[in-house]
Amino acid sequence: MSNLKVLRSEKKYAGKVFDLIVDEIEYPSGNKSIREVASHPGGAVVVPLLPGNEIVLVRQFRYPIQQFVYELPAGKLNPGEDPAVCARRELEEETGYTAGHWKALTAIYTSPGFCNERLHLYLATDLGKSEGGQQLEEGEASLTVESIPLPRVIRMIEQREIVDAKTICGVLLAERILRT
Repeated sequence: MSNLKVLRSEKKYAGKVFDLIVDEIEYPSGNKSIREVASHPGGAVVVPLLPGNEIVLVRQFRYPIQQFVYELPAGKLNPGEDPAVCARRELEEETGYTAGHWKALTAIYTSPGFCNERLHLYLATDLGKSEGGQQLEEGEASLTVESIPLPRVIRMIEQREIVDAKTICGVLLAERILRT
């Protein structure tokens, strides 16, 4: 399908978090269609692991679903930013922790049917409290930080208490690494 022909591409909306692109395409058969793409710069996700295999999670209100959600610390890439730099920044800003050791886990596309957002997942260990502490943005004022033992986090995933996809991916990959 990579031989689709783009007849017209238009940025319909330029937002703070993502842009909306509408493309008119033509298939090799000659049939035409419309593709709507949420264009996102991507981000970084951190699995912060404390001694004793406790995971540092944040709990924050997510406006689109109107509820509080347990998540791994994460954030959007700045233009041209290295995902590892973003991961370090977001860990400190959201949790007040820094890490002495980092391991790249994988990168995932969140919803490739309509969005090009790619998230880079990292395992962070050898954690320590930063001198500056948390540096929350205005929209994160309700964010709380919780350290939860890994077996309990796995149960929270299984019991649908943790429903955030990036968090599920990161936690399950970290658990797999710890088992080997």
